[in-house]
Amino acid sequence: MNSSDFLTRQFEAHRGHLRSVALRMLGSDDAAEAALREARSRLDGSDPAGLGGWLTTLVGRTCLDMLRARPPVPPGQETLLADSVGLALLAVLETLAPAERLALVLHDLFGLPYEEIAPIVERSPAAARELAGRARRRVRGLSPVAEADLRAHRAAVAAFLAAAGEGDFDALSAILAPDVVVRSDGGASVRGAAAVAGQAVMFARLASSSGVEFVDGLPAIVVRQEGRPVRVMGFTVAGGRIAEIEVVSDPARLAWLRIPG
Repeated sequence: MNSSDFLTRQFEAHRGHLRSVALRMLGSDDAAEAALREARSRLDGSDPAGLGGWLTTLVGRTCLDMLRARPPVPPGQETLLADSVGLALLAVLETLAPAERLALVLHDLFGLPYEEIAPIVERSPAAARELAGRARRRVRGLSPVAEADLRAHRAAVAAFLAAAGEGDFDALSAILAPDVVVRSDGGASVRGAAAVAGQAVMFARLASSSGVEFVDGLPAIVVRQEGRPVRVMGFTVAGGRIAEIEVVSDPARLAWLRIPG
């Protein structure tokens, strides 16, 4: 086996971890796969010493390049990106500089020490620690949702779950905005109150094993099997009616969410 074949095999063996890094950096399945393809194309002629960490470095730097090439997010448009990672956190991550984002992701989510993060972000360990700290302070500074809005949000989610549990088409239609859209992390989407309410039978099955819980600080429906979350439905509520539903079931994306328990 030549060096190129060896590196390709090792890359595939580490793909799960590398994809998780790319997904958390870039926020969508398509972008993460694009990063992996680009990183894999850079394998030839590379030194495989310290392979696991080296591959993380390779994917991390590829993600940095992709983030730096992105156009800035227009003010007020950050929430449009929420369907690509989930619920509340992505809009905050989008405000971070690429190196801050990578340092935070690698340290807080993957447990890499700053000595290993430093060469990836091309900083000293002390500077890498400061990058992550600065990012962490900005994430923790996310403005809380007003109490009245939170109550209205929870009431809408609870009404949706109750109507779903009874398979009540009319009640579901009443709580949904006319142009409501449901998106899943598999890429499928359904638009329109009638079409969404028409899935009442499916929602009824979900309702039997789910409840309203706070995920990333907002009311959501969490479906559990044997106590373990296997699906999360996040909601955007406007004017007391549900405007968007995001369904997250991919284990890598579920791990990204802050789910009670």
